[in-house]
Amino acid sequence: MHRARMSSTSRRPARGEHVRTITASGRTLRTSVRAGTDESAPPLLLMNGIGASLEVLQPFVDALDKRRTVIRFDVPGVGGSPRPVVPYVLSTFTPVVSALLDRLGFRGQVDVLGLSWGGGLAQQFAVQHRRRCRRLVLAATGTGSLMVPAHPRVLGRMLTPRRHRDPEYARLIAGQIYGGTMRDEPERAAQVLHSASRLGPRRGYYYQLAASTGWSSLPFLRLIRQPTLVIAGDDDPIVPVVNARIMARLLPDARLHVYHGGHIALISEAPQLAPVVEEFLDEGTAPRPAPTSTPRTARAGRSGSRPTS
Repeated sequence: MHRARMSSTSRRPARGEHVRTITASGRTLRTSVRAGTDESAPPLLLMNGIGASLEVLQPFVDALDKRRTVIRFDVPGVGGSPRPVVPYVLSTFTPVVSALLDRLGFRGQVDVLGLSWGGGLAQQFAVQHRRRCRRLVLAATGTGSLMVPAHPRVLGRMLTPRRHRDPEYARLIAGQIYGGTMRDEPERAAQVLHSASRLGPRRGYYYQLAASTGWSSLPFLRLIRQPTLVIAGDDDPIVPVVNARIMARLLPDARLHVYHGGHIALISEAPQLAPVVEEFLDEGTAPRPAPTSTPRTARAGRSGSRPTS
């Protein structure tokens, strides 16, 4: 199995990204917006995994074309967002995300990508705010409580935010819970989760965990009408790949891309997977004009793996 090495990238929001704290629908969230160079390209809204601050997604943001505007946020109690006063669930948090987009000045449609826990939020957003979501990307995620579960040992590791706070612990368990390249290079998990990231209070992690407890998208998957790309790794201990195959079959307009890797490959192998996501997103927009300086005989190739199914 070929496993690409992670490129050297910064975890801090890059220059040109505007980080600020905004209150929307009573929730205060830290946000980051990287303004794109092409106003015709729909903005891409990223929804992160459990316990992860927006900095964790920086390698993926860096791998995306600069013409695309990218929006990120920390959920309540994680990263730079303050602890929530009252708990929340996915169905009550998606209106907050919609209001957040309004406050940021994005009142039209956006493309949405959800990673892991964020994939559940993205599914809820797509069905609850269907007019705002143009295209949907679901990465390393499932249908919630009604899905093929991970091994109990893996699930047990997910009940605590310790891996986000203890680099040595993250290194020890990385291969077991993340799979893919983390099996051979577990020290990279600590780099991905910890380098320059901001941590919120432990309670924020448990609020996030509780928000999806008992939730499942299985009853409403067929109501998600947006074109959807389901991305999954063939060595993902947290979300076994069979869940992606089930989702791709049940979603009305979905395609499946299975890559060789684990749960956090969207971050650790961002240069390989970002082109897959961009190709899918660009299908729904007008084609970009070819540069006039490019010779007619020259053709740009695409990097990244191809779908196996």
